[in-house]
Amino acid sequence: MKFLLLFLIFSVGPAFGQRLLNGVVSNEQNLPIAGAEVFVKNATDLRTVADLNGYFEMYLNPGEYYLVFSADGYQDRELYLGMKDQDTRRDIQLFPMKLSEVQEIKVSAKKMNVGRDKIMKVVEIREQINPWSYPHEVDVYIKATEQRDHIVKENPKAQEKKEKQEAKSNEGDLLNEAPKVPEWLNKLQLAEVQLHRSYSPPNQVKEIRNAYKALGDVSQLYYTTTVKSNFNFFENLLHLDDLHQTPVSSPISTPGIVAYKYKLEEKYEENGRMISKIKITPRNTATSTMEGYIWVVDTLWLIQKLDLTMNKGNLLIYDYFRIEQEYSLQGDTLCVLDRQVLTYGVKYKNEVSQCKTEAIYSNYNFQPSFAKKYFNAEVAVTEQAAYERDSAYWEQKRGIALTDEEIKFIRAKDSIRDYMNRKEYLDSVDAVFNKITALKVLWFGVDHRNRDKKQQFGFGSVASTIQPINIAGPRITPSFDYFKKWKDERTLDCYTRISYGFLNGDWKGDTWWRYRFDPFHFGFFRVAINHDFDVIRGYDAITQIYKRDNFFESTRLNLNLEYELFNGFYAYANTQYTKRRSLDGYEFLNGIDEALPNNDPLAFDPYDAFILNIGASYTPAQRYMREPYRKVVLGSAYPTFSVHLERGLPNVFKSVVDHAYLQVEVMQNFKIGTIGTSSYRASVGKFLSARAIYEPDYKFQRRSDPIWFSNPLYSFQGFDTTLRTTDFVYQAHYVHHDNGAILNKIPYFKKTRVGLVVGGGAMYVKEYDWQHYEILAGLERNFKLSRRRLRVGVYGVISDGNQITPQTAWKISFAMLDDRNMKWNF
Repeated sequence: MKFLLLFLIFSVGPAFGQRLLNGVVSNEQNLPIAGAEVFVKNATDLRTVADLNGYFEMYLNPGEYYLVFSADGYQDRELYLGMKDQDTRRDIQLFPMKLSEVQEIKVSAKKMNVGRDKIMKVVEIREQINPWSYPHEVDVYIKATEQRDHIVKENPKAQEKKEKQEAKSNEGDLLNEAPKVPEWLNKLQLAEVQLHRSYSPPNQVKEIRNAYKALGDVSQLYYTTTVKSNFNFFENLLHLDDLHQTPVSSPISTPGIVAYKYKLEEKYEENGRMISKIKITPRNTATSTMEGYIWVVDTLWLIQKLDLTMNKGNLLIYDYFRIEQEYSLQGDTLCVLDRQVLTYGVKYKNEVSQCKTEAIYSNYNFQPSFAKKYFNAEVAVTEQAAYERDSAYWEQKRGIALTDEEIKFIRAKDSIRDYMNRKEYLDSVDAVFNKITALKVLWFGVDHRNRDKKQQFGFGSVASTIQPINIAGPRITPSFDYFKKWKDERTLDCYTRISYGFLNGDWKGDTWWRYRFDPFHFGFFRVAINHDFDVIRGYDAITQIYKRDNFFESTRLNLNLEYELFNGFYAYANTQYTKRRSLDGYEFLNGIDEALPNNDPLAFDPYDAFILNIGASYTPAQRYMREPYRKVVLGSAYPTFSVHLERGLPNVFKSVVDHAYLQVEVMQNFKIGTIGTSSYRASVGKFLSARAIYEPDYKFQRRSDPIWFSNPLYSFQGFDTTLRTTDFVYQAHYVHHDNGAILNKIPYFKKTRVGLVVGGGAMYVKEYDWQHYEILAGLERNFKLSRRRLRVGVYGVISDGNQITPQTAWKISFAMLDDRNMKWNF
């Protein structure tokens, strides 16, 4: 409101003392020219636009002016005006421009900002012309390709000659079903999708995939589904969470008028219409990240096409990303997206990846009839038949013709697929996979696959079997694993390990089995039997977790069940029966205790414990995609709420524990416009009862790690004490990554790709009356690590509380981007 008031004061104030200039702009037949532009030469802020009747008004101070009258298809006219201290009227005629003059006209932004005015006219009617303002359904065909080229640093001519000879010698054999795959075939990756998309404002979507085909590794390809990202430039912001770290400000929006510069580069006639080509450049790359061109149909103020590129900086994976869109004009009042081309890529150390995704939209229906509950959290559906479409189906539905290279590629891949699906070939592949070699025995491990039964088992390598460093001395730990998968994506996997300690002559071991019985609802049943060392403080600081008093011996039976009861609501139940023993009496290697201080193990009498854990988490409005036998979770705009109850039950199988602990928490990740990404987590926990509680069952507030920056949503960076608690513990954490929104305002700083992170946390531990709070700030940068992304950060932390004096610390962190959900750990 204050901003609006100031705006009115400063915009209205200069009007006092000005006089009205008005008039009518007409053509050679005295007919009014709607939309004619009137402005003062060399003062482009003094301008106006004629209405439908050619009438214009503007206010000027008394003085001398040169007025310019301009309209599409007409010759500009200049008029000298001696503005007196009274209202003045000036009518003017404009005469048609010759077609050759129209085609050659170039308008310089130095003289006037016509481009900005044209975009403003588009923005004024964008809700009307925006196809996503109306419910509709449409057929979509998508073709995405990736070309991978290796960077040859030495003798490139010899390498090129070698590749050509190899491709030539192998191509004929390949199509005759020879098993050797030429190198050229691995350079191209291709995906095709044919789907039916339904949409209802404001943001309800349902995608039915009718056909899907992937040849090669298509993980690098973008926009093979329409539900994750929608390039709707008629919105203020484009939320492209799996592509860009921050929402992208659209140049066809009210905020975009402030964020971008507009320049009319060219005007020309096409099919009887005047088209204006407008150049888009960001005013500040910190807040606006696109540049390129937008073509506007004059007088109708519709978008004909656009060609925009995202500036490098906040792209998650790619080095560049270009968007081209073409629209048809339905009834001269609506921009209907017909074609979209995305060009993007990334350069690694020894490889260049160049990608292209083309999408064709056809058979629009703007009068659909959707069932009442047609739109829901299930935003996309792919049935098994979609993966089994034959070539005849694709030839009928394919909206973009394949190139000669793509045809050659598909034929070769189909030939290879047919060959590789033969039993003789599969047996030969398995024979190679199952062959025992010295390298497998020593380093990788020995595996054996049975393709017919869809199962595989293996034995650990010598390197994984020998453990020279362990809590009770060196150990030898041979292991065995097993995995089986069914067609409906149910899985069974297990792991078994036997461990022998040389220092104490003790035998240990464990085995666990995990059965995924319902892939769609994330249904898992786990059972584990352990006789091994266990820890009391599993998440303590790295300076404490290795201490001997943190370890004990445990013989345990663990049963666990997890299931999604309904969309977004996950529940679990875990029962644990364990016999705990002290390590008092074990021999330890004490040789490095002086360099790495240690202590004695905790002494206690053996006892039994039966512990039940139950809990649930709920994320409202969780969106997901349905695959034939599983679901792909896309996330939600709402927080996740969680509750956890731990109950130690006495007198069950000789259990002596008796306690109850409850914890409730809420957490969320969200984006704040274009200024970055925020995350928060708040929790409260308390023992409801503690009649018989033992050391492993207490809750510990971990101390901070030296130098290492731990996850700030679950820990503190300046907490110098480990606290054992039973009463109320309140915690709140907040982290914000600016993703360049602040630092990029510094000239040339965006090229560094360094981002700012700020945050803080607070904790109150009731039984100690312990208050702790801290603020943090740091710099982060993303690096390429092979085909992954590594984020390195350096942070400064200021901590204070009622039990400590203010202190500062410096920390560093390393984090990998999760390729599945395109998110960092914090």
